[in-house]
Amino acid sequence: MLDRAARRLVDPWLEPPAAWLVRCGVSASAVTVAGFASGIAACGALAFREYLFALFLILANRVADGLDGAVARRTAATDWGGFLDSVCDTVFYAAVPLGFAIGAPEHWLPAFCLAHSFSGTGGSFLTFAILLAKRQSATNAVVHTAASKSFPYHRGLMEGTETIGFFVAFCLAPSWFAPLAWTFTALCWVTTATRIYWAWRAFPSRVEPQ
Repeated sequence: MLDRAARRLVDPWLEPPAAWLVRCGVSASAVTVAGFASGIAACGALAFREYLFALFLILANRVADGLDGAVARRTAATDWGGFLDSVCDTVFYAAVPLGFAIGAPEHWLPAFCLAHSFSGTGGSFLTFAILLAKRQSATNAVVHTAASKSFPYHRGLMEGTETIGFFVAFCLAPSWFAPLAWTFTALCWVTTATRIYWAWRAFPSRVEPQ
């Protein structure tokens, strides 16, 4: 929900370092992989209850996630780059609650339910994007799109900005992980439900007779 506004604030700050990376010959995919490594390292830090260090690594992951797009726009955005970015983000998001569950086994249930809710938000997001791209190729009409994405997509209640907000809260207040995770889980399922509704509105539910 807040991604578009957040991009307007953050993107101008990413252009200078992106230009420097391009001059150094660093590819967008290399930035994506570096950011992914930082995100997975954050999950390891969470497993050892090093919450402030984990927060630093999570924020580094998010900076890289913005930088790879800025680098791609200055060079050449590719389908491979978009695929790699999407897969790395999906794995990273699900790994964060796993890290908390390993570090604090008493929170395994909310962590598991939160990770499971990501299957709904991620699945509805990507499936909607696939069908929307299919309709775009047929009609040249895009419902929702953004320069930071390599494919058309539908916006939702819980997007990247909201997700990182909860991750930051987890790290700053780990004793509140359970109530925060339950709240996040509920909002993720609301997001999934709204995407299902909009898919039902946007896409035909039956084949029209010829």
